[in-house]
Amino acid sequence: MAILSKEEAQAILKKVLSFSKADSCEISLSGSDGGNIRYARNAVSTAGQISVMNLAVSSTYGKKTGTASINEFDDASLQKVVKRSEDLAMLAPENPEFMPLLGPQTFPESPTFNANTAAMTPDTRAEMVGKSLQVSKAANLEAAGFLENSTRFNAVMNSKNFFGYNKSTDVSFSVTVRNREGTGSGYIEQSFNNLDKMDTLALSKIAAAKANGSAGAKAIEPGKYTVILEPLAASDMLGNMFRGFDARSADEGRSFMSKKGGGTRLGEQLFSENVTIYSDPMNPEIPSATWNGDGLPVKRTEWVKNGVVKNLAYSRYWAEQKGVQPMPFGRSMVLEGGTQSLEELIKSTEKGILVTRFWYIRSVDPQTLLLTGLTRDGTFYIENGEIKFPVKNFRFNESPVIMLNNVEALGKPVRTGSGMIPPMKIRDFTFTSLSDAV
Repeated sequence: MAILSKEEAQAILKKVLSFSKADSCEISLSGSDGGNIRYARNAVSTAGQISVMNLAVSSTYGKKTGTASINEFDDASLQKVVKRSEDLAMLAPENPEFMPLLGPQTFPESPTFNANTAAMTPDTRAEMVGKSLQVSKAANLEAAGFLENSTRFNAVMNSKNFFGYNKSTDVSFSVTVRNREGTGSGYIEQSFNNLDKMDTLALSKIAAAKANGSAGAKAIEPGKYTVILEPLAASDMLGNMFRGFDARSADEGRSFMSKKGGGTRLGEQLFSENVTIYSDPMNPEIPSATWNGDGLPVKRTEWVKNGVVKNLAYSRYWAEQKGVQPMPFGRSMVLEGGTQSLEELIKSTEKGILVTRFWYIRSVDPQTLLLTGLTRDGTFYIENGEIKFPVKNFRFNESPVIMLNNVEALGKPVRTGSGMIPPMKIRDFTFTSLSDAV
């Protein structure tokens, strides 16, 4: 079994540490156990179960560090990997950004682990995929999807008595449903820590409805439109932006958080007043580890409050350079929203376009975070609060920074790949050309 308890992981790490002769040593031990089913054209194509465990040793002499890893756990192998890391350290150049190891830290336990998800079996996965296939077959549509679950642990110990441990679970599901003529397509994607929240039947029905509803799409002129972005589409736009809350790249003039002439945009009103962004590893909907790779405690952090940039992330090295406290980046990003549903946002729109999701997104200008990409899997014209007809897909050129300055309304956040993201009503979203893709 590739999942070790806190005590089992601690015992192995202590043993490995006892073999170290370096000035300082850090060992990480991780493992995962899970399975998946992939299907296409309404039939399962592959299924598998994967279990792995890995140990990595970083040995340091002065400011010279060498790292070696192994997946064998007998004493001889453990001694060998420690020796290899020490040999590599002696050959390595000095690290000009070297930071000494952290000592003991205290971390609360995050609710990342769910016993029901960890107990998933091949039969569980088969039943869940069967529900999805039931929808597409009954509607004479074709489905291609992927269901995956995993249980993971990560443990770190060093020669200064630091120890961190986290165990987590995840189940993710995505499906593309198309009509047999290839003229209509729908898509849905969802992930949770808790299996009980995953409803493959309901999600597949949403994708099937979009597949039927998007057939016979009409071409309309590109231009600036009011758009309703479903949470998945909004998430596609915001992933790059969240990664930009980094102090070093901002200080070095490499991001949209850089100020012309030097400095950062910390403290500036960068977004609309109804935009508040925070991260919280203890958020029950999207929990994450309460410590990061630097060994720093990760706590609830406010990044944007009413449109004003409140914090940037500082690594231990960059914090020391700037004379500030380190600020770890948050993994569980939440963009606060309201209570409106997607349907209510649509009803409030006189004229606009509903976007299911974007794809093939590429950066045009990192300084403004200008992005380009395409709509996909269900794009619809809204008039007088109702979806009137499907429209051909567009290419867009837009920056999420500008987008979050043009927010008219935010709905209730849901979990996506980028965090907890609400559906959004955005004015003056720029579509530049049409696409023939479905």
